[in-house]
Amino acid sequence: MTVLRTPAPPLVAPEPPSPSKGARRGERWRNRLTRSALPAVAAYLAVRMVGVGVLGIWGASESRGLVELLGTLHDSAWYVRIIENGYDGGEPAQSDMVFFPLYPVLARALSGVTTLGSVGAALVLAWVAGLVAAWGLYTLGSHLHDRRTGIVLAVLWGVLPHAVVESMAYTESLFTALAVWGLYTVLTGRWLSAGWLCLLAGLTRPTATALIAVVCLAALVAVVRRPAGWRPWVALFLAPAGWLGYLAWVGYQVGRPDAWFRIEEHGWNTSWDGGGYTLSFALDVLGEPSALDFYVVTLILVVAVALFAHSLLQRQPWPLLLYSGVLLLTTLGGSGMYNAKARFLLVAVPLLLPVAIALARTRTAAAVVTLTVLTAISAYFGGYLLLVWEWSP
Repeated sequence: MTVLRTPAPPLVAPEPPSPSKGARRGERWRNRLTRSALPAVAAYLAVRMVGVGVLGIWGASESRGLVELLGTLHDSAWYVRIIENGYDGGEPAQSDMVFFPLYPVLARALSGVTTLGSVGAALVLAWVAGLVAAWGLYTLGSHLHDRRTGIVLAVLWGVLPHAVVESMAYTESLFTALAVWGLYTVLTGRWLSAGWLCLLAGLTRPTATALIAVVCLAALVAVVRRPAGWRPWVALFLAPAGWLGYLAWVGYQVGRPDAWFRIEEHGWNTSWDGGGYTLSFALDVLGEPSALDFYVVTLILVVAVALFAHSLLQRQPWPLLLYSGVLLLTTLGGSGMYNAKARFLLVAVPLLLPVAIALARTRTAAAVVTLTVLTAISAYFGGYLLLVWEWSP
């Protein structure tokens, strides 16, 4: 008798469990960094290393150490003092309470858990923030245009004339990182992230008013379009909280609500005059012999206005235009500290988009030559600012 046997089914390996939503999101972020943003971040780091290398060689020829130049001059000295001793309580006329707290607080925390010391922690924080900012610039540029534009945008920020400040114990790198990621989250509708990033930016620099305006207005627009959404409401209340909170704290410490503005005006000779001081100073620079720094600052201010006009013609998204416009308004409209006005515009990164787009569309060789020349100019001028120029960059 023949027995018919049913063939056994083929062995099939069980399907692996699908990753959770959080795991998939984490994997996407890792892929974005390693496969896409890494060239932009590496290129930014390379051009900054060139600038710092030239500064180190130049400084060594004058018996000046690199850590001294990057971490103990001008505003760096004020931040290191705050890291080590805290705020002065507003007692002297030129009080250190004019400096916002997030950067020194983070540097103090880093110095407390490492052996870097105050200066070392401040410099490491600035360098790490610069890399995060370059990552954000790449992400913003590739989101609006393409990957090549994102890479060029990150490198351009690293070869600006005052880019040496990005490598110093200053707040420009930290604020730019928070601002550029804040702009990206607004453009992509990530309201909770936008609110928190804006809150942190408001604890970093007074010019966070530009980002606050963007996040609040964008959140209001989202609320009107989608009344049921609660996340824009949260962003609307978070965005100004850091900036207002610090001003309120200074007012409480000093004993008057306008204390921060009073310190800024009477201690640091800075206030709002609608642009009269800036225009008068620029005309004086162009009408008589002046120091190199003043010529460069004047040129940068003129170019910044021209780039804003290009941004309007290219129809940048309105959040970027509003952010750049408010920064231009506060920089050009403030009296005093003409020498620092170009540095104040380091954080106005959307103004670089027209240049990044143009370079991204040229031949690779032409773009490389242009960026190489800009790297050399930036390296020289960074050395000039810290070794020749006597005022704060």
